[in-house]
Amino acid sequence: MTYSIADLEQLSGIHSHTIRIWEQRYNALSPLRSQGNTRVYDDQQLKKLLNIVSLNKSGLKISKICSLSDGEMDELLDRQFDYSSGNIQYDYYVAQLIKYGLAFDEYAFNQLIEEGIEQFGLSGCYRKIIYPLLLRLGLMWRKDDICPAHEHFLSNIIRQKIFTHINNLPVKRDSGQSWLLFLPEDEDHDIGLLFASYMLRVQHHHVIFLGSKVPLNSVERVFSTVNVDHVLLFMIKSQSVPVAQQYINQLSEICSTTKIHLAGNSELIGKLNHIHHINWIKTLDEFEKTIESPFYT
Repeated sequence: MTYSIADLEQLSGIHSHTIRIWEQRYNALSPLRSQGNTRVYDDQQLKKLLNIVSLNKSGLKISKICSLSDGEMDELLDRQFDYSSGNIQYDYYVAQLIKYGLAFDEYAFNQLIEEGIEQFGLSGCYRKIIYPLLLRLGLMWRKDDICPAHEHFLSNIIRQKIFTHINNLPVKRDSGQSWLLFLPEDEDHDIGLLFASYMLRVQHHHVIFLGSKVPLNSVERVFSTVNVDHVLLFMIKSQSVPVAQQYINQLSEICSTTKIHLAGNSELIGKLNHIHHINWIKTLDEFEKTIESPFYT
């Protein structure tokens, strides 16, 4: 697979101007040239850049990093990681997880994400590592610059981790208020919904998790069967405002006696009308405050 310098910027978090300077001054990368004589980069160049970024975030000078062989860089990465902390470690995780994901290296990806969960807990790992990782990759997925196989590979490992932690939580018959969690029929990225399920269960709430691609008539069936106090859904995909508005109107009719909580595509949600009755959740902190409060507004 080949990447433009704009793709490298999105995946590494380093401005393209800076990448060019690193190339010119330190021979950091060796781009190829397309038929149109523009810079293109292969997987090896991307992986090298991600390693450079990880070491640079730890405080090592770029001139020193670029003088290292690949083997010396890997060895130094291991040593630097042992002594790093805070945001430096988070950046290291994100850069290295992207590298392992692009290489379909399940062992290395799994091992590193397990280390992150062990060190920061699942909630901390999700906030500081998994969520930024998904945001960065999402930029590429929307441009179709990363193949669907990468998305499925990364997502399935992350989903497995969250499922494992959910499975380790006790299930109580009469715990907290009841929350119905689902994604609309055209939505299939459920990692955020899964993590919300974990957070709710940690707070001892009853969760009815339907997952992705749920038709509205199925939601209606749930309401006819059990009592639901809260509904949480994500609208992530870009779509026309009229279509999204119609969906929200229909959902509001079904959930007329239940509090609706909505998260996802802020650009789309911000254009919807008549949603004053819906709790628009913009951040994880807002959601955490909502579920920890004794009264839901």
